[in-house]
Amino acid sequence: MDKTTNSLNWFEIPANDLERSKKFYETIFNIQMDPMEMDDSKMAFFPWEAGSGKATGAVVQSNQHKPSMEGTLVYLNANPNMEGVLAKVEKAGGQVLLPKTSIGEHGNIAFIMDTEGNKVGIHSIE
Repeated sequence: MDKTTNSLNWFEIPANDLERSKKFYETIFNIQMDPMEMDDSKMAFFPWEAGSGKATGAVVQSNQHKPSMEGTLVYLNANPNMEGVLAKVEKAGGQVLLPKTSIGEHGNIAFIMDTEGNKVGIHSIE
């Protein structure tokens, strides 16, 4: 890895109930997530384009994936402004843990808890 490559190339957000988690993220981001089963895992993919070189990931339900408020923190992109996303979190069954907070010239962050009990970061430039 060097500064010309993405330091992140894939992420997985654990789920106990894939359909509930999929619906949560589809609702707050106004997206469609494509489901897939692989071995003993059920997955729902965040939007992506093959060959784009952009990092992406999925919500995953398996014996190896346990939702948590601790550990690695993933920040999801809510550009250009996260206010619309945060407004949907509680109605979709989640909780806003840290409201929109400035990080200076780097934009804003917020923390949410999703329907599975994961702490997830939200980032936007505005």
